[in-house]
Amino acid sequence: MQTLDLDLLRSFVAIVELGGFTRAAERVGRTQSTISLQIKRLEDGLGKRLLERDGRQVSLTAEGERLLSYARRILALTEEAREALAEPEVEGGVRLGTPEDFATHRLPRVLADFARSHPRVALEVHCQLTVLLLEGFERGDFDLVLVKRDREGPGAGERVWREPLVWSGGSGYAFDADQPLPLVLSPQPCVYRKRALEALDRSGRPWRVAYTSTSLAGAIAAVEAGLGVTVLPKDMVPGRLRVLAGETGLPDLADTEIALLRAPNLSPAGARLADHIVHALESPR
Repeated sequence: MQTLDLDLLRSFVAIVELGGFTRAAERVGRTQSTISLQIKRLEDGLGKRLLERDGRQVSLTAEGERLLSYARRILALTEEAREALAEPEVEGGVRLGTPEDFATHRLPRVLADFARSHPRVALEVHCQLTVLLLEGFERGDFDLVLVKRDREGPGAGERVWREPLVWSGGSGYAFDADQPLPLVLSPQPCVYRKRALEALDRSGRPWRVAYTSTSLAGAIAAVEAGLGVTVLPKDMVPGRLRVLAGETGLPDLADTEIALLRAPNLSPAGARLADHIVHALESPR
């Protein structure tokens, strides 16, 4: 059995997390054909089939599921070791602003790895809507902010994540074609809200805002209770909700992006965290 290649493991994890070869190739900065060859090399070297392919759908085999846990741990330890040995230890505080959903689903592992490598850095994380994060950033309240924006949209910062968006509803939600679609959304301005209303207007589907919440937990609870449907990143839909597929007649939603903004005169600790976030999320720039 061959030694496990980190690049192959990184591509394997990206495919699983993003649900396909195309998005995985974008994340790791490779072509789709290169990613396919990498997975073949990994499977041939292990003598195991790791992924099942059905058209554009990709799923893990039992062997692939076993490898995934090890692969994530190997990559996390590799990054931790790289950061621990790369430069002298830094210390101080870093104020990070982030959307609540991204903080809940994407950042815990990223920040935990950073904290283990830099135990003398104190992290102060604030979760707010993007518009409030930008206002706070302009006031100097944050050293770093992660904000939602239109895909390939204008503005400062660097893209660190791309989010495919989907419609989501409660497990027992039933559509009434004769009534405007009830929506559960964040207040204006919100990228997800904008995506939902523009898509519905283009398709001619009547709608009404049934429930507005600044809290992700509150919005999910409202959807679960059957007050309406909402828009969420595809891989952040909780198990108690379901993705509403094409048979519902709802229009497709364009992707959004998460961008990282760095304050001027960023401290060494802040610069180290910013680099760690970009590297850990492995998005193309």
